[in-house]
Amino acid sequence: MTKNINIQPLVDVVSELRAPNGCPWDRKQTHESLRRYFIEEVYEVMEAIDNKDVANLREELGDVLLQIVFHAQLATERGAFTMQDVIDDVTNKMIRRHPHVFPVRGGETDSLSESGNQKLDSSASEAGDTSKSVQMALTWDELKAQEHGEERKNILDGISVGLPALLRAQKLQEKAAKVGFDWTEEDPVWAKVDEEMAEFKEAIQENNQENMENEAGDVLFSLINLFRWYKISGENALIRTNTKFHRRFAHVERRVNQSGRAWGTFSLSELDAFWDEAKVQEK
Repeated sequence: MTKNINIQPLVDVVSELRAPNGCPWDRKQTHESLRRYFIEEVYEVMEAIDNKDVANLREELGDVLLQIVFHAQLATERGAFTMQDVIDDVTNKMIRRHPHVFPVRGGETDSLSESGNQKLDSSASEAGDTSKSVQMALTWDELKAQEHGEERKNILDGISVGLPALLRAQKLQEKAAKVGFDWTEEDPVWAKVDEEMAEFKEAIQENNQENMENEAGDVLFSLINLFRWYKISGENALIRTNTKFHRRFAHVERRVNQSGRAWGTFSLSELDAFWDEAKVQEK
């Protein structure tokens, strides 16, 4: 058992930054103004993971935690909820959604705020076999639906419109597939990509900008669907490619700068040669 984790020092720091005599920049922040920073920090975590940079991952996870604590502080100041509420809610949710691991009596858990060391052993051992088997039969999505009750009446409810477009496309497709709205073999998936690409080319020939954009979206959507068949996240794949492009182009830029020549004096074939050097170096 690891020792208890204490995030109170961070909570205290953020509270002091928001105090009347605190930092002017921190004091003027809102949930809305912090939105972009939260997104940026999450992507920096993803970059650290892709780079297998453990030290940077540790730092970036701290930055994400800071964002969480900051949002909780804003809510605390207006009496909405506290950081402890956030911790209790997500802890209880994970227990509810894993009844095969935490077969708690009646499907309910007590608040953890009274004791950070509350144990689950007793509730797990007391649960009846019948209750346990019923809980284990529930899927993750069914448990989520029970939690939200009337809020989510439709299959695709709950997929945030704030997600990156590629990630949202994949989640929409995954939810639809769970109820059978999906092909059962690969060939039609490939055929759909070809069909959408043909329609995109037709829109280009018609020189209809709006239709071109619509068809381009269909191409991307069909590619995401294809990637799902091979257990590939389109979002993760594109992040990797963006990182690779940045790294290789940085090499091209260094070679141009080392030459002492202006960019405009290089032919594309010369720049491609630098690009190929970068690819060789990676190998």
